[in-house]
Amino acid sequence: MTSNSTSRYHMSRANLSQLVIIDMQTCLLTAMQQDAMQAVIKNCGILAQAAAMLEVPVIVSEQYPKGLGNTVPELLDLLPNIKVVEKLTFSCVAEPKFSRQLTRDHSQMIVAGMEAHICVLQTAIDLQNSKQVFVAEDAIISRNPANKANALARMRDAGCIISNTESIVFEWLGKADGDAFKVISKLIR
Repeated sequence: MTSNSTSRYHMSRANLSQLVIIDMQTCLLTAMQQDAMQAVIKNCGILAQAAAMLEVPVIVSEQYPKGLGNTVPELLDLLPNIKVVEKLTFSCVAEPKFSRQLTRDHSQMIVAGMEAHICVLQTAIDLQNSKQVFVAEDAIISRNPANKANALARMRDAGCIISNTESIVFEWLGKADGDAFKVISKLIR
């Protein structure tokens, strides 16, 4: 999708979005700064719950689960019917099972997960070739905060929109009305 395409928006839309949660795996948790890791798990959970309520399709990936474990239970419990995509490639896009789950009628990808400077970065840049990519800055993490900062700068330079969990879910909602608004507004408190 070219940058001058009329189908590009500066805000995410639920009917155009697909959420990608990358490699939020148990064995990777211990390598991260714990307070930051808990915030990322919480924000990925908020995105997952909002996606479920607003019928935004979700893809969850796991990098070499035999060695790095499975997705953290806090997230899997929120997505009971999800089919996790196992991969060995750093970019999710390079895994055919992932690419088959991309929906053609959703032009926006919301990206969250870890590590920001490896799998998140490579996936976001690859997706940017055909989709509009929003990165939830507060829902990604790297072991080293400097690596996360560098990844965010690179993704922004590549054309990704750097956003945050709260902005994304309220853009999906569009208005302060209805049951979904009531539930989602409680999640972000």
